[in-house]
Amino acid sequence: MSVARVTEIIASSSQGFEDAVEKGVQRANKTLKNVRGAWVEGQKVICDGNGAITEFRVTLKVTFVLDD
Repeated sequence: MSVARVTEIIASSSQGFEDAVEKGVQRANKTLKNVRGAWVEGQKVICDGNGAITEFRVTLKVTFVLDD
């Protein structure tokens, strides 16, 4: 029987939401063992004073399987 755990992370990118997700999962994989999946819980953009988007942020729930 496997036991999994879920942790929340926030990742950002100047390129887009998909890039932020990829960066977040890659970074989580450096610290967490057995990363099995992630889902986007939220999305947010940061704008400059003129309304231009400068940053895309995602809140991710990352699932990883615990070692026996």
